[in-house]
Amino acid sequence: MMRQYELVERVQKYKPDANEALLNKAYVYAMQKHGQQKRASGDPYISHPLEVAAILTELHLDESTIAVALLHDTIEDTTATRAEIDELFGEDIGALVEGLTKIKKLDLVTKKAKQAENLRKLLLAISDDVRVLLVKLADRLHNMRTLEHMNQEKRARISEETMDIYAPLAGRMGMQDMREELEQLSFQYINPEAYETVTKRLEELSARNEGLIRKIEEELRDLLVANGLTNAFVKGRQKKAYSVFRKMQSKSLSFEQLSDVYGFRIIVDDIPACYRALGIVHTRWRVVPGRFKDYISTPKQNDYRSIHTTIVGPSNQRIELQIRTRRMHEIAEFGIAAHTLYKDGATGGDSDLLSRESNAYSWLRHTIESLAEGDSPEEFLEHTKLELFQDQVFCFTPKGKLIALPRGATPIDFAYAVHTNIGDTTVGAKINGRIMPLVTRLANGDEVEIIRSGVQVPPAAWEEIVVTGKARAAIRRATRMAIRKQYAGLGHRILERTFERAGKIFSKDVMKPALHRLGRKEVEDAIASVGRGEISSLDVLRAVYPDHQDERVTVKPNSDEGWFNMRSASGMVFRIPGKNKADLDRSQLGEEAGSDLEVLPIRGITNNAEVHFSSSGAVPGDRIVGIMEKGKGITIYPIQAPALQRFDDEPESWIDIRWDLDEANKSRFMARLMINALNEPGTLAKVAQTIATLDVNIRGLTMIGVATDFTEMAVDVEVWDLRQLNHLLAQIKDLDCIATVKRVFD
Repeated sequence: MMRQYELVERVQKYKPDANEALLNKAYVYAMQKHGQQKRASGDPYISHPLEVAAILTELHLDESTIAVALLHDTIEDTTATRAEIDELFGEDIGALVEGLTKIKKLDLVTKKAKQAENLRKLLLAISDDVRVLLVKLADRLHNMRTLEHMNQEKRARISEETMDIYAPLAGRMGMQDMREELEQLSFQYINPEAYETVTKRLEELSARNEGLIRKIEEELRDLLVANGLTNAFVKGRQKKAYSVFRKMQSKSLSFEQLSDVYGFRIIVDDIPACYRALGIVHTRWRVVPGRFKDYISTPKQNDYRSIHTTIVGPSNQRIELQIRTRRMHEIAEFGIAAHTLYKDGATGGDSDLLSRESNAYSWLRHTIESLAEGDSPEEFLEHTKLELFQDQVFCFTPKGKLIALPRGATPIDFAYAVHTNIGDTTVGAKINGRIMPLVTRLANGDEVEIIRSGVQVPPAAWEEIVVTGKARAAIRRATRMAIRKQYAGLGHRILERTFERAGKIFSKDVMKPALHRLGRKEVEDAIASVGRGEISSLDVLRAVYPDHQDERVTVKPNSDEGWFNMRSASGMVFRIPGKNKADLDRSQLGEEAGSDLEVLPIRGITNNAEVHFSSSGAVPGDRIVGIMEKGKGITIYPIQAPALQRFDDEPESWIDIRWDLDEANKSRFMARLMINALNEPGTLAKVAQTIATLDVNIRGLTMIGVATDFTEMAVDVEVWDLRQLNHLLAQIKDLDCIATVKRVFD
């Protein structure tokens, strides 16, 4: 276990004027509060905050952050209070410790919604002061280093969460070394067999090539010095097991097929020297085509800058090279912690300075902003994981603005990355000046111009095309709003009719005082619920006018076939002829009973969210009836449909629907025919020819049964109206190969 004086010495090495008294005070306070507490390993609990603080000294963080690391578990696990810490150490440190405490309360859970809430709390705490993230990552790293003392189930759970969230989050913050160690530690518990196999192969390779890394280092350094780069520093390493395993998985390679297991960093004084070093190396050794990336010219979103290239180098060995300046190397090692906010000893109140300097922190701010967009916890978790995991492509707007996107992104993702309104109104895209499909995968350097339309609504199918969480969330919201608008339109018309029959005038204002009775927060939600069939229009009327006398009619089939007994709310009984409630006519019922039957003319009937057809099929000219089904809006049935019997005891669900023939005749409608035909060659061809001759489309055909002499088939056809359908039935019946033909509604 690290000792107190060792921690102080570590801080003073990179910050000689560090507040030693603060560090000692924090150590003593944590030691007293944790007292005799033990960790699962049996070590004194104080060893954990000490090691977390030691990890942060490797990032060269200020003494306030080191003090927070020492205190980070005191409020959660001891008798310490926020007020006490504020008094002893100041409100800045107190706020950081409390922020970490709130995060820990939901830590180590894997149920999706709770994990999402954990991530929300983490990011919101980070938005106040990014040092919360740095302490949390160090805390997670030390826990992972000592995870062997936990039971197997807990090891797997913690490792999965680390791999899902904390490792990629460290990478997004530019802290690559921490990310690699978190991944490596998680890998050995998530997939122990693969870890053991890859580790063993790497050890065998290292033993076989003993001294190879040192030899390549020396050869590279000598070459650079000989060409004038006397201050160049070269460091090589063998890649870690998880990095190798991930590459094997993503590229479907065996271990033997891997050719770039070694990586080398060339560190020079300035940017011109980076490009000089690149030229020297490429002149001396052959470059591997397609393996060059210039992250100096186009930095990653986490501020990472380097030149990447792969060469067939000394000993004919394929090696990866990263060429960068010392400052770039510092940022690559320490990430967000390398920025001058902490070098200058600034406090959390200066976080705007870091935001201006760090693209990584800008991404974090942007992600946190999405918390305000109302996504569900699961959608937020999906959004953030997508943003964390994906490699990037860099594209440009026509004005030259750089847009970074996950690999595999489409022009739709690009449009939403620019602005949500642009994404919602996208209808097309030009890539490098050419009109291309919206499903096109973007490549590095593409210039993308979005074509827009003010009347566009993003199709729900786009959700399966896009890869960014922002685009998916926006498409879902737009789809929900479009569907709600359709249902609200239908609900508004239903309510107008219901209020009119009651002698009242419907308006949104009259509904506002009654929202609490309807269980809705907004008027539009309540109206849309009427359109979806979740709330009855009569219930709304009663909620708005509690004293209204309901003359609602109930309908029940009588035992005498062909008659209905009808009773109004006032108790009057009517005996009405008819085989179906849709046969009922208002004139038969009189004013009192008829006042409750809703008649709703709907123009331009189409299959959409609010009005759609049942599988029974209906064509213009059929008598049709609408059934208000919960969550489905109105389903249209032909009056002959057997399925209507299911709604005999739900009179409030029945709505009279009328065709607008001018609109209906612009579309074809489906009907099903049952044909009994001779089982002989050419029969099907004759039927198909007859159907085609009458300008009717065959939508589907199913052979129901085949006997020796006859074949029964179900044919789904699309016709313009009932007249055309009847003509078709007559023509098919006249064929000499047809025994019977009829229309069915099942």
